[in-house]
Amino acid sequence: MARKKKKKKVSPGTIATNKQARRLYEILETFEAGLSLRGSEVKSMRAGQISFSDGYISFHDGSAFLVGVHIAPYEQTGQFDQHDPDRRRRLLMHKSEIEMLQTKVDQKGLTVVPMKVYLSRGKIKLQIGLGRGKNVHSKKQDLKDRDIARDTARQLAAYK
Repeated sequence: MARKKKKKKVSPGTIATNKQARRLYEILETFEAGLSLRGSEVKSMRAGQISFSDGYISFHDGSAFLVGVHIAPYEQTGQFDQHDPDRRRRLLMHKSEIEMLQTKVDQKGLTVVPMKVYLSRGKIKLQIGLGRGKNVHSKKQDLKDRDIARDTARQLAAYK
């Protein structure tokens, strides 16, 4: 008898998470944004066909755009209704939020990265984070802290 594959534990409604975001960036603030999508993109995202490999947020003419995120073409859609997998997607945010993010990125050298895509009341939302890039030293320190926490948890479990 074949074994069943274990599903990854994710919160309900979560479609995909960017695991590299917290590893490469120190996240200072998070925001929620809507996405302007086509129908085939929505179906493909609900199927989990999204990749955050080189995704980031760019600003043009007072609008924010999601760039570098790959949403695979939906297989059941016809040839003429397919979307471009790597196109820029507009973020739906308040103008004041966009202006605030843009000034922080321009002045302080921060970056805005996509962190998570999830469903909220039937709509697809994107959680974005305002972050500062980590250097090699801080990445190593994070690994040390995680190892110490794991060792202490093992020792506490052994005494119980």
